[in-house]
Amino acid sequence: MAAFHRKSSRAQNGRPLPRLWLFTDERVSTQTLLASVARLPRGSGIIFRHYATTRDKRRKIFDAVRKIALRRGLTLVVARPGDTRLLREADGIHRSGKDPCPSRITRSRLLTMSAHNAREIHRANRIGADLIFLSPAFPTRSHKDAAALGAVRFATLARLAAMPVIALGGMNIGRFRRLRFNGAYGWAAIDALTASHS
Repeated sequence: MAAFHRKSSRAQNGRPLPRLWLFTDERVSTQTLLASVARLPRGSGIIFRHYATTRDKRRKIFDAVRKIALRRGLTLVVARPGDTRLLREADGIHRSGKDPCPSRITRSRLLTMSAHNAREIHRANRIGADLIFLSPAFPTRSHKDAAALGAVRFATLARLAAMPVIALGGMNIGRFRRLRFNGAYGWAAIDALTASHS
């Protein structure tokens, strides 16, 4: 099977879309997170979450991540921003397939969305997301009870997306090499990109 070719591998502002993404997670210490961010290849992306962190601490961690991202040419996207300063200083916004999307989206900013099924993919298509994270591709520690898509189901869903698809959930470079022929433009992870720095 030939590799899939998505409609565009560039964001609305013309910047190339990263193929490798690190999702932040409170389970990972700040020291480990920053070390992991610093080791990401230039041009990679970060989805900054830390939902359960207090506002002041979240800002502090975001600022530290952003400093490295600016130095290394990384794309920094914030999930559920809440804080207008974080949104203003990030390169874009990340939304869950179930989250209400803002009525006004600044199209100079990157818009990424997560999806787990066909309905959420169609929603991302309608909204005009730049990139979609399809999960869980494989069994994952962060969502132990979620049924993994596997390569065949992943490919079926990826075909529905009008934008590049990033494989998320139990991912590593070896699994990406398998899924890149099933519609994956790139891959994202927590453990695979932070475990070696713990």
